[in-house]
Amino acid sequence: MDDRVEPSDRQYMRNYKTASPELLQAYTDFSAAVFAEEGREIPKKYRELMAVAVSIAKQCPYCIDAHSKAAVKSGATEAEVAEAIWVAGAIGAGSAYTHGRLAFKQVPHQH
Repeated sequence: MDDRVEPSDRQYMRNYKTASPELLQAYTDFSAAVFAEEGREIPKKYRELMAVAVSIAKQCPYCIDAHSKAAVKSGATEAEVAEAIWVAGAIGAGSAYTHGRLAFKQVPHQH
């Protein structure tokens, strides 16, 4: 896992429990519904692979770790995880490419 992440970081979860328990519960319930084993249209493995891609795009080491493990537990193969990673990379590159056009607005045009 990322070198910014330490196993002892979990101790800070209690801060949410004491400072905003109702919001923590709402988040926990929401996340549990999204990643439920049954009752969703998209199979759990694919939801977890989507979460891997989003986690990488958002660069969240905690999410990358948790959703990669959950994807494998849900039956994802190494090749499927690799493709999810490449999807994140393609979306990131596409975003840089398309948003880069905004920079050209500041550059004098030479035709």
